[in-house]
Amino acid sequence: MQIIVLGSGTSHGVPMIGCRCPVCTSADPRNRRMRTSAAVRLARETLLIDTTPELRLQAVAAGIDRVDAVAITHSHADHVMGFDELRRFAQLQRRAIPVYAAPWTLPHLYRIYEYALTDDAYPMFGIPIVDWRTLTGPVDMDGHRLTPVTLTHGILPSTGLRIDAPDGTSLAWCPDCRAIPPQSMDALRGLDLLFLDGLRHRPHPTHFTVAEAVETIRRLAPRQAYLIHMTHDLDHAPTEAALPQFDEVPGGIRLAYDGLSIELGR
Repeated sequence: MQIIVLGSGTSHGVPMIGCRCPVCTSADPRNRRMRTSAAVRLARETLLIDTTPELRLQAVAAGIDRVDAVAITHSHADHVMGFDELRRFAQLQRRAIPVYAAPWTLPHLYRIYEYALTDDAYPMFGIPIVDWRTLTGPVDMDGHRLTPVTLTHGILPSTGLRIDAPDGTSLAWCPDCRAIPPQSMDALRGLDLLFLDGLRHRPHPTHFTVAEAVETIRRLAPRQAYLIHMTHDLDHAPTEAALPQFDEVPGGIRLAYDGLSIELGR
């Protein structure tokens, strides 16, 4: 199982329009952050997590030319406004792309993308052709178990995703959260790899700060962890160097960056 971080930034991306701060003008490529999303290569199939506004650029940069299913964490614009790019994957594969989302997220997707087709017998692939699927419990995909994890985020929850591979390795992708309910905390234990929202140092009403994310990672005790969904407040190198390390997290806590690729296997 391999995960590729397609984007590690917030709703505005980094660099920000009209900003000349040290991070937005940094020469460190890890400080150039597109909106947060990931691709997970399973055994033979690829799962895309969220369809950001930069999806086309992200897919080309990462060499993603096949998407077998999509999981949408929530319906905020920075996570769904690249949805139209799914038409290319449907065209390449000549079939509808399964799109999984929680019951509270699907109605928003129906409204925004009411023109999306659900019949792959349609002769034209000029618009997205998808197979809407409600995500309420574990789903098997290519021999892997995908488990939705409810996260607290603003008015409506967002949905993290835990993926367990046949070889016993596991990872979780948890962007956009301000808190993790107890039942979801239990679902996120025993991970080899955790990606968790760590927006900035200053408090935010709907996102973890770096300190809050670090404390949550310490409590969950994955083997390794990365922060995602970061603003231009966080300069990659000094922020990562200042992250505390714990015996409970033997692989350490680091900052993710666009293009980061990690392969899990035993």
